[in-house]
Amino acid sequence: MIRFAHPEYLNALYLLPVLIIIFWLLYKNKNRLLEKFADKELHSVIVSSFSNVKNYFKFGVIIVALVSLILAAANPQVGTKLQEVKQTGIDVFILLDVSRSMTAEDIKPNRLEKAKYQISNLIRKLQGDRIGLIIFAGKAYIQFPLTTDYSAAGLFLSAVDVNSVPYPGTAINSAINLAVESFDSSATSKVIIAITDGEDHAGDVMDAVNEAVTKDIRIYTIGLGSTGGVPIPMYNSRGDMIGFKKDNEGNTVLTKLDEAGLKQIAAAGSGKYFRGNNYEDYLDKIYNDLSELKKSEFGVKKVTDYEDRFYYFLIPAIFLLIIELFISEKKSLLYSRLNKKLGLE
Repeated sequence: MIRFAHPEYLNALYLLPVLIIIFWLLYKNKNRLLEKFADKELHSVIVSSFSNVKNYFKFGVIIVALVSLILAAANPQVGTKLQEVKQTGIDVFILLDVSRSMTAEDIKPNRLEKAKYQISNLIRKLQGDRIGLIIFAGKAYIQFPLTTDYSAAGLFLSAVDVNSVPYPGTAINSAINLAVESFDSSATSKVIIAITDGEDHAGDVMDAVNEAVTKDIRIYTIGLGSTGGVPIPMYNSRGDMIGFKKDNEGNTVLTKLDEAGLKQIAAAGSGKYFRGNNYEDYLDKIYNDLSELKKSEFGVKKVTDYEDRFYYFLIPAIFLLIIELFISEKKSLLYSRLNKKLGLE
């Protein structure tokens, strides 16, 4: 396994195209000034010893050296030892509703973004517990399985939006069934946290809840939205709001929080129901409650020893810079012939 000890230094690579553009502009400007100074026929006399090819080559050497120095500064590391590390914790699957109704803005900035923000905060607080994410609308999919790689979990979470599941609807039962199937057979305490507006369109959600309960899986629910109902905003391809969702008769569709249904799921699943709002960290409350659950030991394969490999790039970079110092911009016989073939003289 390869990683960078300081990946933030890799951002310096974005400056290289800028350097190339500056070099090209300076070269064009030099030629423009030379043309103003003397006729083109006199250029071979005025700059007879200057080699364009060598000038390009020197700049190319500098660019390659800079890339090597940046990679060396980021310090690539190679994992040399893979072993099973014993960890203690619980297994948590978060079920995140990504249906179109989750774009309603009765919770700021909208229901889905609020939920993602809270999940992100939870991921940053985890220590040893395994977390997985299932996204659902008309169907359910695993966004990432149970893992203790919290950095990767955060990246996969950030990619979630209402277009992640192309099937309309809100099939909570499908998400619960998928979570139940995705837990492994370890003795670790297992928890499902469903974050949704609760408008279930499948109808057999309690069958899924009962199946989870028979396997000692606890279910918490978090309801997002208004019980009074709010319109669902619609956006164009540029992200501009163009109106609100309407039914076949032209009436504005209202999305309402099904609080009673979510309370029923939580009660049957031996968990708790929380009403989401703009102010409280409801996932944090659940996590505090989960801290009282029995934590079991499980093994995770991890790369535990990394060795620095920055010198693989530092040594060539120094070597290239030394070479660049000894490359003259004056023409040699070989380069003169090459320039003539390329039409650069």
